[in-house]
Amino acid sequence: MEKELVFGHQNPDTDAIGTAIAFSYLQNKLGYNTEAVALGEPNDETAYALKKFGFKAPRVITKAADEVKAVMLVDHNEPQQSVSDIDKVKVTHVVDHHRIMNFNTADPLYYRAEPMGCTSTIVWKMFNEKGIEIPEKLAGLMLSAIISDTLLLKSPTTTDYDKKAVEALAKIAGVDYQEYGLAMLKAGTNISDKSEEELIDLDAKSFSLNGKNVRIAQINVVDLPEALERKEAFLKAMSASASDNNYDMFMLLITNILDSDSEALVVGSDETKALFEKAFGNKLSDSEVKLPGVVSRKKQVVPPLTKAFEG
Repeated sequence: MEKELVFGHQNPDTDAIGTAIAFSYLQNKLGYNTEAVALGEPNDETAYALKKFGFKAPRVITKAADEVKAVMLVDHNEPQQSVSDIDKVKVTHVVDHHRIMNFNTADPLYYRAEPMGCTSTIVWKMFNEKGIEIPEKLAGLMLSAIISDTLLLKSPTTTDYDKKAVEALAKIAGVDYQEYGLAMLKAGTNISDKSEEELIDLDAKSFSLNGKNVRIAQINVVDLPEALERKEAFLKAMSASASDNNYDMFMLLITNILDSDSEALVVGSDETKALFEKAFGNKLSDSEVKLPGVVSRKKQVVPPLTKAFEG
């Protein structure tokens, strides 16, 4: 059987990398020949989880067609978030928990999308459905992905399946998920040693909203006021990135993982800023707005922006 690559989205987070490794393992057990790769280097949080459970970071690719004819996608489906030559390879499998947008194939495929807090939860269900045992270390990595995406089960995206998966995986991995989860999340909140340009690209995704190219980045912190001391530098970096990449709007969501509140910084035209204000029912003040309780880009940011942009 020809080899296929398995990967998550660009600027990968713990779900994108951890679930690619887990899904590749599962598919290989089912008779496929796959390799988990990544579309970027792991962030600090993901590196912490990989080291904790004894995994090496997957090798990073920028193209797939020069290696394989077919690929499997996890944690994304939108082509602008995928490998640069996604149009030159056949997509045979998708496992995702995001909206489906601008995705089409010439051939039938396996596509599984469920509104879970994390793609790893879906893969956990697949292991159970197939009766395949999850190794201890892999369980820890899958657990890490769910903790990351649900902010330790505090995100509004969290489902009962996510909670069940966390409890089951923590038992297999032999860890206290509350204690480990907080340590892992905190490992990803050190922003002092990174430039604004790095920070706005660490966890950023592009979305097409009614013909507008919208970039949404997110960083997690434990000290929101300290992060906002860099506001002007963030705005400058966002404006430069928007100009260089033709983004109609660039939004940075700065989330305090301890109290689940966020502040948003926004750059763009008067038109796109007005649409942002319409989406959240709140006025920007000097390109900034408080978003209490907003922690999920997938559930609390993209849907209202999509509705506002589409009128």
